[in-house]
Amino acid sequence: MSAPLFRSAIGALIGTCAALAMTACTITPPPGVVAARAAAAPPVSGQTLDDYKKRIAQRIFERNPSLVLKGTPQAMLRSFVLVSFTVDRGGRLVESSVYRTNGDDEAEATALASLRRAAPLPAPPARLLNGNGQLELFEGWMFNDNGQFQLQTSHSPQAATID
Repeated sequence: MSAPLFRSAIGALIGTCAALAMTACTITPPPGVVAARAAAAPPVSGQTLDDYKKRIAQRIFERNPSLVLKGTPQAMLRSFVLVSFTVDRGGRLVESSVYRTNGDDEAEATALASLRRAAPLPAPPARLLNGNGQLELFEGWMFNDNGQFQLQTSHSPQAATID
């Protein structure tokens, strides 16, 4: 290796090490400053995944009122359908499919149709989006014998006894 090429390689190595050392440094403000910033920050509603899923559940209920079970789900459910779905940054339903089920075709169709009727869904918080600008979710539809459902995100406690 020639001397100028060797010096160039060493220079690049030293520069890389210096850059890495600088990125490893952090400055932590005093606890009083951190507390003051936290107190001054306005509360942001709907920014957690759970909050967002509750907003989706509300939209599904609003768009499917005759299918929503009011009150207590029966102790032995007719069916439980777990649906996987993806929304984009605008709340548009990109894809949906049954992820897990007990084989009740009617319940599966109802779950997927009720989700499609609710679209577009509320726009997800930007911080929940993946690198493609989408959010992948799961939701469970809990069906009584009468074909009405509650969602796992916001269901009432099930009955304790089989009547």
